[in-house]
Amino acid sequence: MVKHSEKIAVLGAGSWGTALAMVLADNGHDVRLWGQNPDHIQRINEEKKNEKYLPGILLPDGIQGYSDLEDSLDSVKTIILAVPTKAIREVLNKIKGFAHSPFTIVHVSKGIEPDTHLRISEMIEDEMPESLVEDIVVLSGPSHAEEVSLRHPTTVTVSAVNMEAAKRVQDLFMNQNFRVYTNPDIVGVEIGGALKNIIALAAGIADGLGYGDNAKAALITRGLAEIARLGTKMGANPLTFSGLAGIGDLIVTCTSVHSRNWRAGNMLGKGKKLEDVLSSMGMVVEGVRTTKAAYQLSQKYDVNMPITDALYNILVNEENPKDAVDRLMARGKTNEMDDLVNILGERLTEE
Repeated sequence: MVKHSEKIAVLGAGSWGTALAMVLADNGHDVRLWGQNPDHIQRINEEKKNEKYLPGILLPDGIQGYSDLEDSLDSVKTIILAVPTKAIREVLNKIKGFAHSPFTIVHVSKGIEPDTHLRISEMIEDEMPESLVEDIVVLSGPSHAEEVSLRHPTTVTVSAVNMEAAKRVQDLFMNQNFRVYTNPDIVGVEIGGALKNIIALAAGIADGLGYGDNAKAALITRGLAEIARLGTKMGANPLTFSGLAGIGDLIVTCTSVHSRNWRAGNMLGKGKKLEDVLSSMGMVVEGVRTTKAAYQLSQKYDVNMPITDALYNILVNEENPKDAVDRLMARGKTNEMDDLVNILGERLTEE
């Protein structure tokens, strides 16, 4: 249990925001769970459940739903930003319209903004005046909301430029079911969390095509190499990708039926159209949006990302998934160790 209770606003009443609100409430905090649909919030308050996103889960005392954003932030110093990447600027723009004192903003979404190529922490810095931001912290790692809400053992990592802020957030969330590590590499933590969704889409496509464990293992392994190549070029520590925000999050997102990115890819592999897949999901599939950003970043940094390229062609250019896989397998010969040598060599040269 935490040493003291704090008023905390969780912005985003989807599955992940609700699961994190449960962790904070279990730790004795006064949690305001904000969502923009008044009817949805009313049902949460009346039923003490979020049946739309976490059916059958009883919410603990200490969680109160809010549909008024300004009311939810009254006397709050810590915001958990759990809205999809595409909604972040809209929500922040509303906050800066009425806020007068700074917040610690903990973002828990995983994506990169297309066209601007900004990570989420950079989007927050870009959108919010300095006077309203005390610290920016990222929370990431292998953590499906469905399992967190059942209080199954889960480990995540938090990162910030100011590590004292990261440690404070670690204390807010840490309990016997939810173990929190710290990592000073905010670039790597954000890049790992965002790009793993691309590889999960590809893994789902492979499963939808009827390919087996060999194909999935190859996608995960070579996908990690792509993430590390781009992440290191962007300033990340390559060791981060061997941790929770890298291989940990990649494994769980590529192998679990809880993963909306895997499920979306699976439907694509079975021949469904992208627009039909997205309309049937009921939740945001971050990997679709992030694929465009990662493709653009690979061009910008001149990084070879064949899996990302193939997925971009499937999503944007409507290439047949099987044809994209065939092209991946038919590429020219390379040495597997070249990636590791190049990544570590570049890192050591910079240091």
